[in-house]
Amino acid sequence: MKTASVRRSDVLLTALAPIAWGSTYIVATELLPANHPMLVAALRALPIGALITLWFRQLPHGIWWWRMLVLGCLNIGIFQALLFVAAYRLPGGVAATAGAVQPLLVVLFSWLAFGEKPSKRAVVAAIAGFVGVGLLVLSPAARLDGVGVAAAIIGAASMGLGTILTKRWKRPAPLLVFTAWQLMVGGILLLPIALIVEGPFTQLTHTNLLGFLYLGLIGTGLAYAIWFRGIDKLTASAVSYLGLLSPVVAALIGFVVLNQTFTPVQLVGVAIVLTSVFIGQQTRQSSRHLPAHPQTLLRK
Repeated sequence: MKTASVRRSDVLLTALAPIAWGSTYIVATELLPANHPMLVAALRALPIGALITLWFRQLPHGIWWWRMLVLGCLNIGIFQALLFVAAYRLPGGVAATAGAVQPLLVVLFSWLAFGEKPSKRAVVAAIAGFVGVGLLVLSPAARLDGVGVAAAIIGAASMGLGTILTKRWKRPAPLLVFTAWQLMVGGILLLPIALIVEGPFTQLTHTNLLGFLYLGLIGTGLAYAIWFRGIDKLTASAVSYLGLLSPVVAALIGFVVLNQTFTPVQLVGVAIVLTSVFIGQQTRQSSRHLPAHPQTLLRK
């Protein structure tokens, strides 16, 4: 009972990260400067990552330099850039639906890379979650942009792979330090590319600064720390299912803030997503017969 209670608390705490990320769409469209997705992504991650790293005065060592480069790219640099590209080019519903493929990708990556064969229930739950998000956020008038859809799917794949590598490698430092390293690496990689491709902001308003402050402290620093803690405590696939809560929260914010309404089909979508998340927390992947070669390679 105690173990089940502890795991339940881990699930609930980890769920706070995608709940915070669910606000990204409305913040990006209502509070942040337009037409600078990569620069927004860089400034969301780099300042908070640098501040935490300076505070703790601890840097990676040995093998963790290149591992941080990999994780910083996958979890922050690539993912954040593509997230904002999708957010700017697509309606929030389309972007959320494309991103909802992540649990299925995590199950697939875990199977191919580490031999963690998924159960049928895990696959069905992942597919159901994708369908549920589609029912929740898509509408007949939804505009499909090829670049935006590709960005959302590749971004989901990037963070999905980053999630299983984070789980496999284990963190070598305190949670906040480990989080800050990835934020700083991702931000450093993004910033020069963003400045070359998009150029600097022509102006920043008080509203823009408020948006950056919220995303930096709550939507990035705190949320990623909670997410990486969850990866420590739960299976990679269980954590990825929790990511499905983001579009649900985004829809609820639209209902409360933008006076949007829910149709019966959307309510069915919410029910399917929540059921998928619940089932995803009950699934277990078989990891006792991992092939030696991939695991050995990743530990070098």
